[in-house]
Amino acid sequence: MSADQPTVLVVEDEPAQREVLAYNLEAEGFRVSKAASGDEAMLLVDEDSPDIIVLDWMMPNLSGIEVCRRLKSRPDTRSIPIIMLSARTEEVDKVRGLETGADDYVVKPYSVVELMARVRTQLRRVRPATVGIRLEFDDIILDSETHKVSRNSKPLKLGPTEFRLLSTFMEKPGRVWSREQLLDRVWGRDIYVDTRTVDVHIGRLRKALTQHGGADPVRTVRGAGYALG
Repeated sequence: MSADQPTVLVVEDEPAQREVLAYNLEAEGFRVSKAASGDEAMLLVDEDSPDIIVLDWMMPNLSGIEVCRRLKSRPDTRSIPIIMLSARTEEVDKVRGLETGADDYVVKPYSVVELMARVRTQLRRVRPATVGIRLEFDDIILDSETHKVSRNSKPLKLGPTEFRLLSTFMEKPGRVWSREQLLDRVWGRDIYVDTRTVDVHIGRLRKALTQHGGADPVRTVRGAGYALG
C-alpha cells in the first residue's frame, strides 16, 4: 500500500453496502478506512484524517447529516470533502445536505461508476497530484504524470521521497505541515519512521530545489513544522 495513495473513509451502517463501496474504491487505487456508525467515523477522522469521506445519511444514533455538520464546523476538518449518500430523493433533502456542508449528494440506489467519478472529482480539489494534474508554484513546476520537476525551466533531480514531499507542499502552498502530518502523508502510518527523518529529507528537498540557484522556498515554522512559501 503506497503512502501517497489518497484515503477515503466510508461511513455506512449496512455491512454489505460498506464492503461493496470499499471493494470498488480499493480497485480504483484508494486506501480505504471503514466506519459502521457516525460515532466511529468521528473517532477515525481524529485518528487519521482522510482525504475524502463517503457518508451515509441514515444511521442510528449519530446520523450522517450530524457527522457532516460537526466536521464542517471544525477548522481542522472542514476542508475534507464529504459525499453524502441518501435514499432521500426530495430536492429539499438534497438542499439540506448541501447546506449542512456536504460537497456532493448521491441518491441511492446509485451507479458505482458514477460514484467513483464523483470521488475523483473531489480528489482533484484536495489531492491534484494523485490524478496527474500539473502543479505550479512561483517558478516551480511539478508534473505528477511524468514525475518530472523543473524550476525556472531547468530540470531538477529529486528522489521519490522528496518528490512526494514537494507534491504535498505544492498541493497546499502556505499550509504548515507538522512532522507527524508529513510522516502520515509521505511515508504512511503502516511504516515506522522517526520524525528526524523528515528533517533529513526536507534538507535534501531544499538542496534539490536550489541546485540551479534561487531562494529556498521551503519555510521552517519554529515549533510547528514546514510550509512552502
